[in-house]
Amino acid sequence: MAAAKKSKATEARIYDSFIVGAGISGLCAAIKMKKEGYHDFKIIEKAQRVGGTWRENTYPGCGCDVPSSLYSFSFAPSSKWSHLFARQPEILSYLEEVSQDFGIQELIEFGTELEQARWDEARHLWVLDTQTGGQKSQTLARTVVFATGPITEAQIPALPGLDTFKGEMFHSAKWNHDYDLTGKRVAVIGTGASAIQFVPQIQPKVKALHVFQRTAPWVLPKPDMNLGDTSKQLIDKLPIIQKTWRRAVAQSLNVINFGLRNPAALKPVSTAAKQLLRVQIKDRALRKAVTPDFTLGCKRILFANNYYPALQADNANLIPHGLVEVDGNTVIAANGERHEVDVIIWGTGFEVSHPPIGRKVINANGERLSDLWKDSSPEAYLGATMKDVPNAFLVLGPNVLVYDSFIGLAEAQLDYIIDGLKKIKARGISRITINPDVLRKHNEKVQKHLKGTVFNSGGCKSYYLDQNGRNFAAWPWSLAALKKRLSAFRVADYDLQYGVSEKRSAA
Repeated sequence: MAAAKKSKATEARIYDSFIVGAGISGLCAAIKMKKEGYHDFKIIEKAQRVGGTWRENTYPGCGCDVPSSLYSFSFAPSSKWSHLFARQPEILSYLEEVSQDFGIQELIEFGTELEQARWDEARHLWVLDTQTGGQKSQTLARTVVFATGPITEAQIPALPGLDTFKGEMFHSAKWNHDYDLTGKRVAVIGTGASAIQFVPQIQPKVKALHVFQRTAPWVLPKPDMNLGDTSKQLIDKLPIIQKTWRRAVAQSLNVINFGLRNPAALKPVSTAAKQLLRVQIKDRALRKAVTPDFTLGCKRILFANNYYPALQADNANLIPHGLVEVDGNTVIAANGERHEVDVIIWGTGFEVSHPPIGRKVINANGERLSDLWKDSSPEAYLGATMKDVPNAFLVLGPNVLVYDSFIGLAEAQLDYIIDGLKKIKARGISRITINPDVLRKHNEKVQKHLKGTVFNSGGCKSYYLDQNGRNFAAWPWSLAALKKRLSAFRVADYDLQYGVSEKRSAA
């Protein structure tokens, strides 16, 4: 009898679910699970605080290009935003406050990194190997939610001679705040969303600023404004203002999304934007260099009021070519132009075409996802479930991106995922995988309809397209259509198994 009690006491704890990541998606998943009475889960975060990309990116001028009213959880509106478009410190503070208010902070195992997630076919369980401060441990879970986000791995190109550079060098996502840029000669590589925010901030400080632009982006005026104390108090006292503001922003983004699906509708906007460039930039050569040669929306539309003024400063130099080589402290452009610099700042974005979590996940066939994706494009059903990856869900996976708030997209997708978790538990399903035919037909239809969108036909090469030229990111229909598809988890789309020999432990 004593031996039997001892065996039962040492039996491995099995969680109903395991959440990886405590950024926007992970926090939302945990909050929604608790709301639905789903408490038997574990959540880990490799860093020491919540926030995800808003914790990692702290470069000068970092902020959101979606209005604050929409870049917040629908269930947790805030009246504390200082501007129409929130700054990074405010967004991070907001996420930390939400995690406290909803009782998630104390549930998170901080400083814990996932090393490997392996599906155990015999027991219909996920075996999750983690590490906390050098200590390795293992957790068992029936289901997993990978909430690691699509913007996590900073990308630095491997260029000839890069190892010969003796100056300071860092990526915008790993900003070195201890290094003083005052009086330095700086090369900025890239003109994407991050660069157009930090370039105006560092330009007044540096001695010389060389901005390497491989492709000119569309940069439209940012309709930002300061929200004073009076406005904040009014928004706090009258929630209808917040709701109306949120609805108005959503409607405006719907209009943009319509244009992205129907490129001809954006022609008047692009014409107006080019005319505006004549007013913003007097120098003809510079104006020609920053004028995009592709359809508006093909690459991410950027918003800024201070970027073009910064490029026209006396100490600034736009090089309309990519960086191809480094020779000691000399940076060399594709046209042969050479400049000696003290600092290289990489504004080269992130590895998004192949979700980094793929390196850590082993499917039901014993295959690592990243190995499967080497020569093919990642696919998922509604961006959430993948072939031969049972009982697992990916937040913001392939082909669900709409020009909208990432928070709104995560919320919609998690409603689908948590509905799935509830049905798995209620029906006693031990193994669930997306039906291969359903997955194939879904993605064939997605790719067919993407052909007419600006992403595929706009004449640019963007991060939406992977090395195979396949659009792995965008959703080809409206946000309303996506939310409708995500409104209920259709068990009929999946292959199911019930029961395993492994005896379940008490929750």
